[in-house]
Amino acid sequence: MTRRGYPSDVDDDTYLFLLPYLLLSPKDAAQRKYPIRDVLNALLWVARTGAQWAYLPHDFPPAETVRQQAHRWFEAGCWFEAGCFENAAHDLRLLSRVEKSRSGDPTAIIIDSRTLQSTPESGHRAGFDGAKKRKGTKVHLAVDTLGHFLAVLTTPANEQDRAQVKDLCPEVQKATGAKVEVAYADQGYTGQQTALEATEAGVELIVVKRPEATKGFILLPKRWAVERSFAWLSRFRRLGRDLERLPSTLVGFHVLAACILLCNNLRPLFA
Repeated sequence: MTRRGYPSDVDDDTYLFLLPYLLLSPKDAAQRKYPIRDVLNALLWVARTGAQWAYLPHDFPPAETVRQQAHRWFEAGCWFEAGCFENAAHDLRLLSRVEKSRSGDPTAIIIDSRTLQSTPESGHRAGFDGAKKRKGTKVHLAVDTLGHFLAVLTTPANEQDRAQVKDLCPEVQKATGAKVEVAYADQGYTGQQTALEATEAGVELIVVKRPEATKGFILLPKRWAVERSFAWLSRFRRLGRDLERLPSTLVGFHVLAACILLCNNLRPLFA
């Protein structure tokens, strides 16, 4: 009996686009017991609802099968230049930019971070963010000026934002073919050493400061794009807290979410 679909299920066009990126072994491999689409839909259900693996509905493949396959997709970068969903996000970004009459690779990016509350699963690697008064994990994100995903990394929340520029900028250059020239950031990225580390990666770091004597939320030039991207990602409840034992899993769910958001934006193009 065919199961009823969930709102998180991929449509036919999105599935056909993503399928080549997900085939770590032939589609008809002898060890494959469950259709790839069913496993992907189960993974998206977990990402959207934030539920535990053990609570996966029975009309999906077994939770352990889905979890193991998800880790294979997330960690495929160990064997390829980038992971499965990273490669898909790269091509989706190119399509989206070209559709909007932009060059394929951006020359300007925006970087920022947010702190996710820790849980018993992630507490062993959490840190305390003194500014946010929260123990957890920092997610450092780089996007282009349209808000499209470029790179993501995680650290304990007590790590300084500026200290991650030396890792984040090279990742961005790797994703864009070293086309990025400018990075916009908030005042947490000030400092000569930070600017020097960005310059070593071929990026000029520009700190966008708040106007003096202002309070509350202010929409700042350039910086708002990455804040909007974080808001988009927060619609995936699995990303509302750090629920993962491994940081690679947390990164994987962020890249997966970025792929689905890009697919939704490009859905008319797929049809």
